[in-house]
Amino acid sequence: MENLYVYMLAALAFLAVADLVVGVSNDAVNFLNSAIGSKAVSFKTIMIVASIGVAVGALTSSGMMEVARKGIFNPGEFMFNEIMVIFMAVMLTDILLLDFFNTLGLPTSTTVSIVFELLGASVAVALIKIYADNSQSIIDLGNYINNEKAIEIILGILLSVVVAFTIGAIIQYVSRLLLSFKFEEKPVWYSAVFSGFALSSIMYFIIIKGLKNATFMDEAILEFLNDHPVYFVEASFLVFTLFSFLAVKFLNAKIYTIIIIVGTFALAVAFAGNDLVNFIGVPIAAYNSYEAWSGSGAEPTNYVMSALGEPVQTEPYLLLIAGLIMVLTLWFSSKARAVVKTSVDLSRQDEVKERFEPNYLSRNIVRLTIGLNDSINKILPNSYITWSEKQFIKPKVVVKEQDKPAFDLVRAAVNLMVASVLISIATSMKLPLSTTYVTFMVAMGTSLADKAWGTESAVYRVAGVLNVIGGWFFTAFSAFLAAAIMAFILYYGGGYALAGLLVLAIALLIRSYLSHRKSSKIMREEDQLEKAESSSTQGVIHESASNIANVIKRGNRIYTSAINGLAVQDLKLLKKNRRQIDKLSTEIDDLKDNIFYFIRNLDEPSVAASNFYINILGHLQDITQSLDYISKASHKHINNNHKKLKFSQVKELKDLDSKLETLFATTQSAFESRSFEQIGAVLEDKNEVFDLVKDKIQKQVERTRNEESSPKNTTLYFSLLLETKDLLTAIMNLLEEYYHSHDSSVEPAKLNGTDQEE
Repeated sequence: MENLYVYMLAALAFLAVADLVVGVSNDAVNFLNSAIGSKAVSFKTIMIVASIGVAVGALTSSGMMEVARKGIFNPGEFMFNEIMVIFMAVMLTDILLLDFFNTLGLPTSTTVSIVFELLGASVAVALIKIYADNSQSIIDLGNYINNEKAIEIILGILLSVVVAFTIGAIIQYVSRLLLSFKFEEKPVWYSAVFSGFALSSIMYFIIIKGLKNATFMDEAILEFLNDHPVYFVEASFLVFTLFSFLAVKFLNAKIYTIIIIVGTFALAVAFAGNDLVNFIGVPIAAYNSYEAWSGSGAEPTNYVMSALGEPVQTEPYLLLIAGLIMVLTLWFSSKARAVVKTSVDLSRQDEVKERFEPNYLSRNIVRLTIGLNDSINKILPNSYITWSEKQFIKPKVVVKEQDKPAFDLVRAAVNLMVASVLISIATSMKLPLSTTYVTFMVAMGTSLADKAWGTESAVYRVAGVLNVIGGWFFTAFSAFLAAAIMAFILYYGGGYALAGLLVLAIALLIRSYLSHRKSSKIMREEDQLEKAESSSTQGVIHESASNIANVIKRGNRIYTSAINGLAVQDLKLLKKNRRQIDKLSTEIDDLKDNIFYFIRNLDEPSVAASNFYINILGHLQDITQSLDYISKASHKHINNNHKKLKFSQVKELKDLDSKLETLFATTQSAFESRSFEQIGAVLEDKNEVFDLVKDKIQKQVERTRNEESSPKNTTLYFSLLLETKDLLTAIMNLLEEYYHSHDSSVEPAKLNGTDQEE
């Protein structure tokens, strides 16, 4: 019997390491997004600072381990074997659930996961005990659950959404009124005061609140800081303000960058100190339970786990090992960088292609907010409204899309400052506050206060926030239910269930890893369409040539796959083909959405470039629409099990595809090599291609009159030929646009306006 629990401990140790990797991959975005979004420093610097913060924070989280031991359930009501079932169910559920959400790219909370998994598993085991004992009823469930602490934790998590959003919005609004978007032009003391407030706030909560549980902190120092917090805050504010003033005045230091670096470190410390319990708290509690039981000599079914109710300090070396694993994950896990886009895009200052569609609730929230804003503006003095609006005017800066930060340094500093303070407060109260909730909602609050959610984007951004919050509630529900089911299986299945679930978990993790690696490889290899940034017609011609070659190459593949899938009735190939054309269409829509910003960056003498660019996008859209129709018509025909094409029809389509493949290859080569003179040779042969299509249409007309018996077959074949004709027309129009507009004697103009078109 004892061997079973040894195997359980070994499995829990393995799951702890895996959970650390999966969990950090999910939560790294929480303390990286502000620094990454602002592009204050290089990515490598951000990672080094965050790594040091994670290592320090891991050593401070010992006191948080009590949450896993007695924060959700009353350990004195369970026997050793039941406790081990609860812990095993929680860890299996946690790693599979987090990996599932990571694979889908959905943001979720490790804190909410672990809390509701502990609740679900303990409720399941408690119900088993209640129904096995005739003297108990469902009312006695409250004896097994630590209701007071569980409610406190759950309410803390839920309230953090409102608190983080509100405080983030207030601090950002005041900061922007003080500093404006032209904060670098303000007097030095403005930046010094802001820096003093930010740095002293961060240091106070990190040193007094965040580090007070650390085993390496001297008791005398902690006692002094706890007894005289006001002295520490006042002294810190004066020192940091003076330091910031001198650094900016005489050393020309970038004080906002320094705040962001310190804030990233602080948030990494707070994250590791608060969230480490989510990954290793349960395995350590299981190990403590095994130690207590193995020394008692009692049967596992008779040993009451009251020992878990006593405070126990976690060994520093375990915390250090966990911190090291977290740091390594931060550097080497590709998933650690995969979910940053959601929060950055929703808080981005400039307009982007929105990821979420508006819904009824988001529309009404925006409508009510606009009405409330109008009502407040009627009360406020006009002088204040005029002054405050000037503070929110953004300077115009022309910069390449890939170099453009999502928001400025002031907002990044506020994001980090507010989030790290809130999380450190929760850590000091031993509340496992959700780092995901706090960082995300602070970012959303500062975005709202910074007027990043304008009339063009508000309805989409609000819908995005609602979707993310809805995902959080789904996390709680699924974590509770999945852990409860897992506990039932382990309780009644014993060692066989344990072995089977472990094999299943390992298989799913391997499958997820391989799937993610494959999708990442496809994303790296897949050509992406690039937005034009040049300021002249000749510049756009050269700059967009790679896009044309890209579309032609992918269009060739899509057309050939549609014909091949139709010929052999391969539904899987046709379904995949539809996804490819949908992706290409979306990318071209993105280019069209960028027209506004492209035109604004044009030089006055080169406005003609906008006409050329718009025409090119129109031709590309015509190409994708034809490919879309061909792909979807082929898929629909096979999916509906209609009569397959005749051999003669397939042969004619193959002949046509072969001719088109030659055309596509020649065109692709011309654009890839920028040999636009080759386009003339392609245009000279266009009548030959059109005549080939006309010949196929005439042959089908004769077949229809003499031998064709399937209306669906005839309709599909004519549709494919006519759409192929439209596809060729769009391609030829595109080629003529380039052929007539290209001038090899003119050097393309640059984005900065130099070397202008003559």
